[in-house]
Amino acid sequence: MTKLTKIAALSSVAATLFASAAIAQTVAFLMPDQASTRYEEHDWPGFKTAMNALCPDCKLIYQNGNADVALQQQQFNSVIAQGAEVIVLDPVDSSAAAALVQIAKSQGVKVIAYDRPIPDYPADFYVSFDNEGIGYAIAQSLVEQLKLSGVPEGAGVLQINGSPTDAAAGLIRDGIDRALDASPYVTLSEFDTPDWAPPKAQEWTAGQITRFGDKITGIVAANDGTGGGAIAALKAAGVSPLPPVTGNDATIAALQLIIAGDQYNTISKPSEIVAAAAAEVAVTLLNGDTPKAEMSLYNTPSQLFVPAVVTQANIKQEIFDAGIQSPSAVCTAEYAAACAKLGITP
Repeated sequence: MTKLTKIAALSSVAATLFASAAIAQTVAFLMPDQASTRYEEHDWPGFKTAMNALCPDCKLIYQNGNADVALQQQQFNSVIAQGAEVIVLDPVDSSAAAALVQIAKSQGVKVIAYDRPIPDYPADFYVSFDNEGIGYAIAQSLVEQLKLSGVPEGAGVLQINGSPTDAAAGLIRDGIDRALDASPYVTLSEFDTPDWAPPKAQEWTAGQITRFGDKITGIVAANDGTGGGAIAALKAAGVSPLPPVTGNDATIAALQLIIAGDQYNTISKPSEIVAAAAAEVAVTLLNGDTPKAEMSLYNTPSQLFVPAVVTQANIKQEIFDAGIQSPSAVCTAEYAAACAKLGITP
């Protein structure tokens, strides 16, 4: 074998090894809880689909922290041990996640903060919907509905926030505060819902119904789960008609409640949009390039998407005509007649 032949052979081996290394690139997708069905039904499938298109040879790892900070830390360390080069992290606890980002950076691993920001230590990128804008939109929509319904100035509303350990919940709360503070209505009471758990929101709302009774003219709930808990409490207490209740996430259960007239609004924010954006950022980072940021939030380059408010007035257009959900999935036997009244048919 000549020297040139040996060099060519070595180059061929190097190329093969490089290709193998490229194939071995690993991306982890770590979600925070199972209280919301969105992570298994939308975020992870959306991310996986986008990654398969952008990097078909990448190895993907999915884990859910199930609202357990210690479990998510174990999962985070585990995926690093498995060779993850990029971790997409939706933290159980936004403050505790700062230490995870530090661990990753010390080992050359990139972290994309997903949905919930990590305020105390900058990640490599942040992808989400505009959470402060979401809070403002759902609350302002309710305020406008109260005005249209002739609810007098000085009337009272309840405010149900998300988890106190979720920085995104804090942003949503800030948006709600901004709308309610500028409104003619009074916040009777406010609650931070541990782990976004609907039963906790239901239990708290039941207590407020006992406390305030018909003084409650509206409820601003930070997501569909807490809103659904509030509606369950109102129904259990025999409140009729129900005051308008907000939501966020456009879950099937919430869409059904809106169609039935039990929930006033939600936010259509197809998680697949953010998941696909996270996949694009992940592949950009794998390639050693710098993702394009629209803004900076908590000293982290960020991309935020603006979602739409959904009520009975536009649910057909925003959800069904747009292909977000199908009538067959939402308009089950119990809701078929109400769907038909809104022109929503299979």
